[in-house]
Amino acid sequence: MKITHYLYNSFLIETGNKKIAIDPGGLMFYYFRFTSLIPKTEWQDITHILVTHGDPDHFWHADRMLEASGAPIICNKSMFREVDGQQRMLGPRSKGLAFTTKVENSHRIKVGETIELDNMSVTGLMATHGPLSLNLGPFTKMIRPGPEERIGWGALGFKIELEGKTLVNLGDTLLHLDEWKSLDQPDVLMIPIGGKKIPNTMNEEEALEVVKMTKPKLVIPCHYNCPALFSQSYNPADDIWFKTEVEKLGSRCVLLKKGQSLKI
Repeated sequence: MKITHYLYNSFLIETGNKKIAIDPGGLMFYYFRFTSLIPKTEWQDITHILVTHGDPDHFWHADRMLEASGAPIICNKSMFREVDGQQRMLGPRSKGLAFTTKVENSHRIKVGETIELDNMSVTGLMATHGPLSLNLGPFTKMIRPGPEERIGWGALGFKIELEGKTLVNLGDTLLHLDEWKSLDQPDVLMIPIGGKKIPNTMNEEEALEVVKMTKPKLVIPCHYNCPALFSQSYNPADDIWFKTEVEKLGSRCVLLKKGQSLKI
């Protein structure tokens, strides 16, 4: 099994006849150039598309990847809404909460729900997107997720079970120890650590609490030190400290830069 990381929470998982994309978003870099995080050369062979929520850095190219590959989109049920008698997905590039995109091939789940497809299972996990702070010179604007806000819409983590392995991707989320108690010794834990300065996810210390509780075999930190807006490192984190502390707990920790892979 090969896992490749593409910044933020974008991953490719390749094994057997499967090529699973997690969060096919856009690179939020200087002046909003939403180039694809997962290279377009990979799109045609994608077999499953998992979306943790509707923010541009996670969702911008989801429908385009579906069109190129024919792969189903797997996401939170709240990412769809009935419009004029038809189900429509939140528009990846629409402004605000506009449910404009027609998608024929999708699987929608909620927290605690499991679907079985193509010899694997996918379970929805609790996730809560934190507030996003936008720093414009001396001014800071805090945007908080809510019923009328797009930020963090449809937040959901995933537990993926295939070929005898359990992989957990928590998406962009704050800490939920009680809700994650059932995640016992997963083979891979993909976990955000960049929430100290921008509090939309866990920080390094909070992520370490999850590692202590779940005892994963392998930890891949994500969603930190990412280029975004006008910064080269919008959500900084001390990944070296985190790796050291994880390995003190007996788990392996691998730091992947953009486009780097590992095999398990």
